[in-house]
Amino acid sequence: MEIRELEDAHRSWATGLVAERFGSPRIVSRARLHDSSSLPGLVAFIDGKPTGLLQYRIDGAECEIVVLVATTRRCGIGTALLDSLSELAREAGCRRIWLVTTNDNRTAQDFYRKRGWAQSAVYPGAVRDARILKPEIPLIGEQGIPVEDEIEFECVVSRV
Repeated sequence: MEIRELEDAHRSWATGLVAERFGSPRIVSRARLHDSSSLPGLVAFIDGKPTGLLQYRIDGAECEIVVLVATTRRCGIGTALLDSLSELAREAGCRRIWLVTTNDNRTAQDFYRKRGWAQSAVYPGAVRDARILKPEIPLIGEQGIPVEDEIEFECVVSRV
């Protein structure tokens, strides 16, 4: 597996993948609307084929993961992308990496917990407000769970 920075050559693939997985290339986190088509990112390649995407935003000493998608689960793509971002964030002087997921996304919650990330906050009802910015957010998640709350996870990284 190879991890490389997202380049223009793979931008349309990345935007399409985000739209497929999230209903559009727009992502909302903590009442902020992100256009994934313009975010920096990392791409995982297996045998020359893009198989994973992580897009992020650095703001001062914090790095927010906006998108993390692996086209195949349970083969180390997401973990490799997280490890690469941790190194990038450390080099950029970030003290923490954080993200939000929704209450229905138990797979993501388990993924981050297994990698030592801490749940740092729960924002009850935040998805209701997010739907004002992105109406295509579903009311019910894939497992039949109402999508209502944002859950924040964080990983503290040390400075170089």
